[in-house]
Amino acid sequence: MKTIFSGIQPSGTLTLGNYLGAMKHFVELQKENNCYFCIVDQHAITVPQDKSVLRKNIRSLAALYLAVGIDPEKSTLFIQSEVPAHAQLGWIMQCVSYIGELERMTQFKDKSEGKEAVSASLLTYPPLMAADILLYGTDIVPVGEDQKQHLELTRDLAERFNKKYNDIFTIPEVKIPKVGARIMSLTEPEKKMSKSNPNTKSFISMLDDEKQIIKKIKSAVTDSDNEVRYDKGEKPGVANLLSIYSLCSGVSIEELELKYRGKGYGEFKGDVAEVVVTTIKPIQERYYELIESEELDIILDQGAEKAQAAATKMLKKAERAMGLGRKR
Repeated sequence: MKTIFSGIQPSGTLTLGNYLGAMKHFVELQKENNCYFCIVDQHAITVPQDKSVLRKNIRSLAALYLAVGIDPEKSTLFIQSEVPAHAQLGWIMQCVSYIGELERMTQFKDKSEGKEAVSASLLTYPPLMAADILLYGTDIVPVGEDQKQHLELTRDLAERFNKKYNDIFTIPEVKIPKVGARIMSLTEPEKKMSKSNPNTKSFISMLDDEKQIIKKIKSAVTDSDNEVRYDKGEKPGVANLLSIYSLCSGVSIEELELKYRGKGYGEFKGDVAEVVVTTIKPIQERYYELIESEELDIILDQGAEKAQAAATKMLKKAERAMGLGRKR
């Protein structure tokens, strides 16, 4: 049995891209693995947050994790800030990180470019991310392509610590799903679907209603030749809709190309909208059962307790390896 860790920021309602690219796979992974699913709220505060909105987003994300099929009997679901060991090991990881390697992180360069004042946390959050992963003896981290660089840094930091102090950290492997890892924007199909995009037509929220979903998919950017064919280079919009259709329905892209041969985009988009609505509807029903329930709080309390027990053991090993405190 492998140990798997994944963390998602509570910075807005999850998109269909988040579900198809990550959360859908988590449900399968938990069947044969020891999974930790973390709401990384401390990462969210690298940029200013409204406290009431942040609390709402944390709870909403927790409810969505459960609504998509995460089973608290099989997996550990918890909130990062409720397990102090994350921030504690995060500091230790900062102490074995170099400024140069942190400044080379693509996300830091993108988010700090052109800004007069940049939070120090934008530079130093990769070591906290490393701590998140290393606390649990993680074997595999399922991530999108955009997080691969941070995972490589995590591996480097773990190896550096092991070599310098004591061989205590498992070196995690990166797992990027072959299909669906990168669902694209509906309005700019060259860009990843993102909940932070100010154009709400560009993404489908997991809490969008049926009318919103249909409208967004029918207005999705395609091209002028009216041919349903998978070609990411020449037809990125159509390729994206085919990926969405395939992942929601379980029908292969090759079968879908045959099905819509000689048919126009109108019928195709209508069918994409239908399978998306069918996929999201039961998730939303379970979400609204959970969002204000005592059940959700009990699950999160139990998850934090279980995560803290495991994380504290690893933290103490790291502290002793570095000579911190009084215990040998």
